[in-house]
Amino acid sequence: MRILVLNGSPKREESDTLCITRAFLEGMREAGEQQVRLLHAVDQHIEPCTGCFACMHNGGTCIHRDDMQAILEEILQSDLLVLSFPLYCYGMPAPLKAIIDRTLPLSSMAMVKVGERYEHVGQADFSRLRYLMVCGCGFPNSRQNFEPAAAQFRLLFPQGHTILTVPESPMFHAPAAAVVTEPRLALVRQAGRQYAGTGTVDAALLAQICSPMIPEEQYAAIVNSGV
Repeated sequence: MRILVLNGSPKREESDTLCITRAFLEGMREAGEQQVRLLHAVDQHIEPCTGCFACMHNGGTCIHRDDMQAILEEILQSDLLVLSFPLYCYGMPAPLKAIIDRTLPLSSMAMVKVGERYEHVGQADFSRLRYLMVCGCGFPNSRQNFEPAAAQFRLLFPQGHTILTVPESPMFHAPAAAVVTEPRLALVRQAGRQYAGTGTVDAALLAQICSPMIPEEQYAAIVNSGV
């Protein structure tokens, strides 16, 4: 399987969320050979979308000449697109959002009704592509935090999507927290193995992964003690 990972964290390899993503990919590799390509969004030259829609009228050619064309080609050659990012203001960090905005060339201006909403008709065939969102945040709870980012991801990729949202993610870079982070990463690897085999992750396993690693009040107290 060809996997393209877009890391939205400006911390690059030091991203807390990337620890989760790497564990998932390790699980996938345990189940079978995977070809993984990792791009750090902050290192890409991506001009902001101007909303001119030229790309949607002329077969996918954008007015900008930057790194986005190569990224679009990699997306179309992939079987799985992974968006790995920390929660910024209840959404994606700006460098990753800029890339997502520039995926307009994959669609045309023509639209069709699908269920209760309208979608743009594609200018390229990416029907085989599946989508995974891995998002971590520094808050101790999942509720009332991840919902906007998850809703956007579902609307962007209504078919074949899987979402992992993990609170308390700064703990993954805290050696003293290994007693709780290692078991959680083991669950993430299990999810990766399961996903490689079936294309899905069991709901009960997802619930375990997306739950707080330590009690919310305890985590908040630890964070506040260092302020």
